[in-house]
Amino acid sequence: MIKLRLFYAFIFCFVVIVQSAWAGGDAAQGKLKVDSCQACHGADGNSLIPSNPKLAGQGEKYLLKQLHDVQRGERVIGMMVGQLNHFNDQDLADIAAFYAEQTQTQSFSEEKWVTLGREIYRNGNHQRGIPSCTGCHGPSGSGNAPAGFPMLAGQHAEYLAIQLRHFSVGNRNNDGGGKVMRDIAERMNENEIQAVASYIAGLRP
Repeated sequence: MIKLRLFYAFIFCFVVIVQSAWAGGDAAQGKLKVDSCQACHGADGNSLIPSNPKLAGQGEKYLLKQLHDVQRGERVIGMMVGQLNHFNDQDLADIAAFYAEQTQTQSFSEEKWVTLGREIYRNGNHQRGIPSCTGCHGPSGSGNAPAGFPMLAGQHAEYLAIQLRHFSVGNRNNDGGGKVMRDIAERMNENEIQAVASYIAGLRP
C-alpha cells in the first residue's frame, strides 16, 4: 500500500513538472513587454503598415517560433535585427501569449484577384506542382495552432506577397527541413502570388 501511494505521488509530481515545463506565456506580462513593438505592429498587434504583419490572433506556438528564429538570426528581418536580444525565453513566450489573445482587424480582397486567388488557395495548380493552401492553413485560413501552422486569414495582402517572394528565392528559409513553403512558392508566378495573397486577406478565421 505504501509503495502504491509513493507511486501515485511520483506520478502526480511528474505531471505537475511536465505541465509547468509546457506552460505557455503570460499574456498580462507580455503586454508590459511590447512597447518597442508598437511602432511597427500596433498597440494590439494590428499593424497599420501593409508591409508589416498583423500579429493579433496569431497562434501562440507559431508566434513563439518566429520570435526565437528572429532572435537567433534564423529568420532575418532588417528592422528587427537586435530588437529581441535583451529578451529571455520567458519574455518571448509572454509576448507571443499577449499577441495571440488579441483580436485581429479585418482586411479585404481586391475584386480583380478573387477568382484566381480562390482557385490557387483551394485547389492549387497541379500541372506545376502547387498544392492547395487548405491542407495546412485550413479552408478559412485559420491555420493549425497546435501544429504551429500560421493563421493567414485577414493578414495584409502586401505582407503575404512579400513573404511568398522571399520563400520563392530562398531569402526566407525558416519553414523547416521539408522546405514546404520554399518548394511551393518557387513554383508560383507573380500573378498567382498577388492573387492568393489578396484572396487570403479577405478570408475570416
